[in-house]
Amino acid sequence: MINVLRRRDPEQRRLRRGMYLLPSLFTLANMFCGYACVIYAMRGEFSTAAPFIGVAVVLDLLDGRIARMTGATSDFGREFDSLADVISFGVAPAVLGYAWGLYTFGRLGWVVGFLFVSAAAIRLARFNIQSTSNPDKRYFVGMPSPAAAGVPAATVFLLPQGLPAGWMATLALPLLLVPAALMVSTVRYRSFKTFNLNTRRPSSALMIVALGIAAIVTYPQWSLVLVSYTYLFSGFIGLAMARLRPRPADDVPPVTEPIDSQPLH
Repeated sequence: MINVLRRRDPEQRRLRRGMYLLPSLFTLANMFCGYACVIYAMRGEFSTAAPFIGVAVVLDLLDGRIARMTGATSDFGREFDSLADVISFGVAPAVLGYAWGLYTFGRLGWVVGFLFVSAAAIRLARFNIQSTSNPDKRYFVGMPSPAAAGVPAATVFLLPQGLPAGWMATLALPLLLVPAALMVSTVRYRSFKTFNLNTRRPSSALMIVALGIAAIVTYPQWSLVLVSYTYLFSGFIGLAMARLRPRPADDVPPVTEPIDSQPLH
């Protein structure tokens, strides 16, 4: 019996190491997608480069989910994931946007690309600090870097030929500046990590997923643009609804009677 347990111990240790390695493999694939996007963008093959960012977003969602499901979260995994995200959701979209249209603005173009990279790095650093102290896991403070990278990626995927010369080319500037500003803002965005997959009505969730897959397969360019820009504007919609919502009675300051400054007679 003791010999059997001793033989099982190395197998369990190898299995445990494999569980810790699995999320990092997804992170490594995520980083490769960012690198491939840069290579294809430098070649001018934008219709091939842009989808790599979309694949990186899916891989980024999977590595965190798998790490939590298997209990394989670690400090190394979190740091490795952040470094990979800087490449896939910071450097890759900036290079893609610059090669796609910002190069026509000269130095201004690469400055805008650098601002996007800086915002992504700051956003990830702030997230690593706030993730341990933020009690409300339903929302992100600032636009998540994968969603911000999806905006230029979806736009380039829709218009791989670029924008016409002239004033239309200036539309490439907010393509990176707006997501960069939202990443470092305090606008709250909904987090989908807290959604419970063990719902009592799996048929409804499966139908929504099936409709999403059908839309992306049938009209991939327009579907991805709709998803990315809808999420971008959802932060503004939530901010407007929060300001228009009436405050509770406890938050309303008490009304006091004005003090008569005239002397009493």
